Amino acid sequence: MIIRALATTAGVFVLLFAGTTAVSTASTVSAVSADPIVGVPELTHNPLYKQGRLPAISCKATKGTTKASTTKYLNKVVGCLNSAWRKTIKDFAPVEVDVKDKIKSGLCFTGLQVSGSFAASCSGGIQVQLGSDWIKAKSDQAILIEVTRAYAGVIQGQTGIGEAWWALPTRDQKDGGKEQTHRYYLQADCLGGVSMKVLGRSAKNWNPLLAAETPKEYGRFNWYGKPANRLHWFEQGYRSQGPSACNTWKAASSKVA
Repeated sequence: MIIRALATTAGVFVLLFAGTTAVSTASTVSAVSADPIVGVPELTHNPLYKQGRLPAISCKATKGTTKASTTKYLNKVVGCLNSAWRKTIKDFAPVEVDVKDKIKSGLCFTGLQVSGSFAASCSGGIQVQLGSDWIKAKSDQAILIEVTRAYAGVIQGQTGIGEAWWALPTRDQKDGGKEQTHRYYLQADCLGGVSMKVLGRSAKNWNPLLAAETPKEYGRFNWYGKPANRLHWFEQGYRSQGPSACNTWKAASSKVA
């Protein structure tokens, strides 16, 4: 797990992701502008994009309204995602879930106290702070979007995408790396869309669900760009049901603004 500090107009915050593949500095030298990435094949030509449509799976995960049933549900969902994604990544490592009542400190602590529930990729796994809001929720739709987004971060780590993004020389970018941060997080939304389709989930309107479970403490950080672009990439993944649709690194700047 790597912690990356980024300066924004709101101050300095901490960005977390699980990276597993080392990337040479030489491969990132030409990727210094806020434009489609050039010269970083780990991002633009990753083997992940060659994978086809993932098969739909039957995932009998039912969320109750107790801590025990919700914890069991979270582990079941991630187990289903492991079954769906395992053949798309070389040397795939099954993702595990670490559920805690309150995350106060540790390797993947963001530096912000979060009052509600959340899920985040952490050291090749998913860390969940489980509170009463998720436990009592009768619908799991928004929760599942948060979990699949965290799972996408692990996919980005296992394929070397997270490490390659980290290595981009943001100091030379006019926007301080904002656009490339959008590319990274929008790709996670796209991969999350793939997972939601694989799990057989549907919604009349995905837009409000995409932000529904994001901790309010993160509201001031614009990691994803415009809501319209965020919806676009999520739906790209959902319609395709495969990661080939999720190459945000070659997209025009307008698609990741």
